[in-house]
Amino acid sequence: MLVKIKYWIPVFQEERMIRVYLPHEYAHTDRSYPVLYMHDGQNVFEDQDVVGGSSLRLLNYLEQKKFQLIVVAIDSGAKRMEEYCLWRHGQLSEELTGKSEIVKAKGREYIAYIVKDLKPAIDATYRTLRNTNYMAGISLGGLLTTYALCHYPTVFSKGACISSAFFRNQEELEGFILESELTDRSCFYLDCGDKESGDERIDKAFLNSNDRIYQLLEEKASCVQFHLIKDGEHNYKSFRTRTDDLMSFFMNER
Repeated sequence: MLVKIKYWIPVFQEERMIRVYLPHEYAHTDRSYPVLYMHDGQNVFEDQDVVGGSSLRLLNYLEQKKFQLIVVAIDSGAKRMEEYCLWRHGQLSEELTGKSEIVKAKGREYIAYIVKDLKPAIDATYRTLRNTNYMAGISLGGLLTTYALCHYPTVFSKGACISSAFFRNQEELEGFILESELTDRSCFYLDCGDKESGDERIDKAFLNSNDRIYQLLEEKASCVQFHLIKDGEHNYKSFRTRTDDLMSFFMNER
C-alpha cells in the first residue's frame, strides 16, 4: 500500500509530498518494521509523477518481493541542487563542470529536518522499529545519505549511495568523514557506473571521487560495499538494474 501525505518542510518553506510504502501484511498484523528513508521521492515508486522520464518502479518490486520494510520517500523540488548540496560547491566541482557556482546549500538542514521532525512523525503514525532506520539516495541523494549516516550514526545504521555526486562537495565531505565517529552498526552500499556522463575525463573523475569516499568509509564503518557497474550510466534505466543489490543490502540477503 502506498500512502501519500503532504508535510511542511521549514527549510524549503513549502509543502512537499511524502510517499509511504507499507508492507503487504501491515494491516493484518501488529508487527513493527524498519524504515528506509529515500530522497527524490517522486522518482522512487511509480512512473506517473517522475521528473526525468522514469522511476525506480520500486512499488511493483516491493509488492512482488513482499519485503517487511516501510519506505518513506520525500519529493525533491525545483531547486534540487540547492536542497541537496551540503556546502557550496568545491574545487573538484568547479574543475569538472567549468563553473564557479554559488549554491545556497540546504542539505544539512534538510537531513536535520528528517531526523528531528519527519522521523518522529512517521514513528508516531506507523508501527516502526524506531532504532532501525536506513537511508538511500541517487546522485546528490547519495551525498546526503553519506552525510546523514556520518552525522547521525545512532539514527541511521545502513545507507545506500547510488551513482553518488560526491564531487559537488568532495573536499568538505572527505574532511567530515575523517572527523566522524561511526558505530559498529554503520554499513554502506556504494556503486558507480563506468559511463556516468559519456565523457571519458568526467567518467574517470566521477569514479575516482566515489572510490575516494569508499576508501575513507572503509576505514570508519563496520561494513562497506562498493560495486563498479559496467556500462552504468547516470539515468534511471541504469539505476533500476541495481535494485536487487540495493534491497538485498537492506534486507540482509547478500
